[in-house]
Amino acid sequence: MPTYEYHCPSNDRLVTVVHKMAEDLHTWGELCARAGIDCGDTPVDASIAKRIGWTIIAKSDNLGCDAGPPIDMAPLIKGGFHAQ
Repeated sequence: MPTYEYHCPSNDRLVTVVHKMAEDLHTWGELCARAGIDCGDTPVDASIAKRIGWTIIAKSDNLGCDAGPPIDMAPLIKGGFHAQ
């Protein structure tokens, strides 16, 4: 499942959660429930906004690999790389 960041303008907090792409969170209370955190003094019906950005997904078997990136295997040609 993807990771998302949400910002709450009411308390200026940024919270990172994991949920299905089809799921939408709309309030501080929903976000806190998903993240497993206390709502604190912020009203549960306070609005939140999903932050737009890039999410990088890495497979655990690729972390710390000594083999190097696959692009190293492509022969270098004038002006860049060429895949055979």
